[in-house]
Amino acid sequence: MKSTLELSKIATQVRRDIVRMTHAVQSGHPGGSLGCADLLVTLYFNVLKHDPKHFDMQGKNQSMFFLSNGHISPVWYSVLAHSGYFEVSELATFRKLNTRLQGHPTTHDHLPGVHIASGSLGQGLSAACGAALTKRMNGDKELVYCLCGDGELQEGQVWEAAMFGVAHRIDNLIAMIDCNGLQIDGPLDKVLPGGDLHKKWEAFGWEVLTMDGNNIDETLSVLEKAKNACGNNKPVVILMKTIMGKGVDFMENNHKWHGSAPSDEQLKTALAQLEETLGDY
Repeated sequence: MKSTLELSKIATQVRRDIVRMTHAVQSGHPGGSLGCADLLVTLYFNVLKHDPKHFDMQGKNQSMFFLSNGHISPVWYSVLAHSGYFEVSELATFRKLNTRLQGHPTTHDHLPGVHIASGSLGQGLSAACGAALTKRMNGDKELVYCLCGDGELQEGQVWEAAMFGVAHRIDNLIAMIDCNGLQIDGPLDKVLPGGDLHKKWEAFGWEVLTMDGNNIDETLSVLEKAKNACGNNKPVVILMKTIMGKGVDFMENNHKWHGSAPSDEQLKTALAQLEETLGDY
């Protein structure tokens, strides 16, 4: 287990990795990645039961994590590397020819930590429901976690999975929604408003929690509450407020950075705001 300070330092290094990875190839999705750094670091270092050296595609007797909004692969790759799934130096191959670290996660190159290909939005929660059901049928007591984006909730399949999870009483599943309020074309409220998500998920029959996903102490506390809420015949969802571009002032709350890479000068500015804590790859 890591202290809050240790988790914060890892998250800062992960943010450095994100801006460097996307800058190097002038492509990728830094905004949402920066916003979710605190969550993924907290999950992988303090919450998930997992063994990076013995990754199992079936997830037997380990926690399983599904990244449904697969375009934020930079943050996931960085956290997987720093938690021991592969060498941190491999981050330098992001989005390059013949890399395992493609723009959206895939499985055919056998990248440890990745259970399904993702990035075709709307599909991850369905896969997570299936994995959770499989664990229950096999008597596996570990939990399944799934991260979705709030813009992704515009996909109908998410709500089909929401109905399925309740109908089958999938109570070993924790879904998390990254509520940064932005998508590639602008604010959700202007593109396609999602309405009151708390009431919506409650109406579907889920146990609903909320948290500030950029506050590590609160994230730890609410994830513990979510774990304790499991086993009560219904799935759990956490509505997680984050800031797109968190940690880099000119990227924060700006939908431009959903899918734009920083220039040379912008990279220098970003890195000046992010302390090198674990060493750059």
